[in-house]
Amino acid sequence: MKYLLATLSALCLISPLANAGSPTHMWKCQLNDDLSEEQVLKHAADWKKAAATLPGGDAITQQIHFPVAVGADGLGTDLIYTVKWPSFAAYGAFWDVYPDSDAAGMEGETMSCHGSALWETAEI
Repeated sequence: MKYLLATLSALCLISPLANAGSPTHMWKCQLNDDLSEEQVLKHAADWKKAAATLPGGDAITQQIHFPVAVGADGLGTDLIYTVKWPSFAAYGAFWDVYPDSDAAGMEGETMSCHGSALWETAEI
């Protein structure tokens, strides 16, 4: 009985981690020069290819949100760029090695980003 209670207690402590949603990192970005949406999408695909070689990067998904009808935020935001990882463990493994990666070296080629936020995404 003592082992059963200890096991149940341990499972209760780690179950929030097992049931945690996926981390989604969002950036507000401003385009460099007069780039087209197609050029931005091409660069994002190239970045994803480089990012997929990193630990935790093989299962990322990304989205670019181009504005259709929005109010100005005063920061020059041209788009919202999001990257989603399947777990916080994958997110952590990715960011541990990202700063020295080829993917990090690609930053700033098409856009500069100001302000980011990490969100937990819960699928319904």
